[in-house]
Amino acid sequence: MEGTLCPHCAAPRPTALLECPRCGVIYAKAHPRATEPIRAEHLPPESPAWDAEGDEAALEARLRAWAIPGALLFSWLLVKTGAGHFLVRTFFSMWVHETGHAATAWLCGFLAFPGPWLTPTAAERSPLFVILLAAALVAGCAYAWQSGRRGLAAAAGALVAVQLACTLLLRPDTARMLIVFGGDAGCLVLGTLLMATMYARAEGALRKGWLRWGFLVIGAASFTDAFEQWWASRTDTDRIPFGMNEGVGLSDPSVLFETYHWSAGTIVHRYVALGCACLLALAALYAWGLRRARAEAG
Repeated sequence: MEGTLCPHCAAPRPTALLECPRCGVIYAKAHPRATEPIRAEHLPPESPAWDAEGDEAALEARLRAWAIPGALLFSWLLVKTGAGHFLVRTFFSMWVHETGHAATAWLCGFLAFPGPWLTPTAAERSPLFVILLAAALVAGCAYAWQSGRRGLAAAAGALVAVQLACTLLLRPDTARMLIVFGGDAGCLVLGTLLMATMYARAEGALRKGWLRWGFLVIGAASFTDAFEQWWASRTDTDRIPFGMNEGVGLSDPSVLFETYHWSAGTIVHRYVALGCACLLALAALYAWGLRRARAEAG
C-alpha cells in the first residue's frame, strides 16, 4: 500500500519503507522541521527614517545662533590688527562706504557713481533720474506684492517715501551734507542690511546660492570697521579721521566740520547713535530669526 509522495523526488512513497526507493532519501529526515516563530523582542530595532527637512531645519537653527555673532567678533578682531584692518578697509568697507555715498545721492535726486575711494556726484539734481528711480521702486513694490513677498514690498514702499522726502523736502545744500554723512552711515546701515540676508527665505536665491554668506562677511566687516572707529572716537578724538585724503580732498568728517559746521562731538554722536540703532535692530532680528528657526526644527 502506497502513501504520500516522496518530499524530495515526488515518487510514490511505500508505507513499509523508511527511505525512497528512487532517490534514497530518508523520509524522516526529508520532512522540513517546523520553525519557531520569531518573537518581536528578538528583532533588531528599526532605524528611524531620515527626515531631510527636519535635519535642515536643525542645521539652520544652529547657523542662525552663531553666524552673525561669529562674523562680528571675527571682523572686530581683524579691525584691531594693522594688516587685518587694511584688508577689511580695502576689500570690504571702502566699497560699502562709497555705495553709501551713492545711495544717499540717488535718494536725494543726484546722479552718482561709486568708485574706489571716490564717488563722483552730480552738482545738481536730475528730475529725469528722480522719475526713473521712483518708477523702478514702485514697479519693484508692485511685483513683490503680487509675488506674496510682503516684507520686500513694504521695504520698497518705504524707499519710495524716503526718496520723495529727500528729493522734495531737502534743500540741495542740505542734501549734499547728507550725502557726505552717508559714507560711514552707509557702512552702518548697508552693513546691517547685508547681515540681515542671513534670514533670507529658504526658497530664495540668496539662501540657495550661498550669497547670504558672502553678504554676511561683507556686511559684518563694513559695519565693524565704521562702528569701531566712531565708538573709540567717543573717548579719543584723535581717532576722528580729520584731514585730507590723498587724491580726493578733505575727508568726510573734515567736510562736515569745516563746510557744514558740525562739531566733533556732534559728528561722533550721530555716527554712534546710528550704529547703536542698527545694532538694536539687528539684535531684534536675530532673536526673531533664532526663535523661528528653533520652532521649525521642532
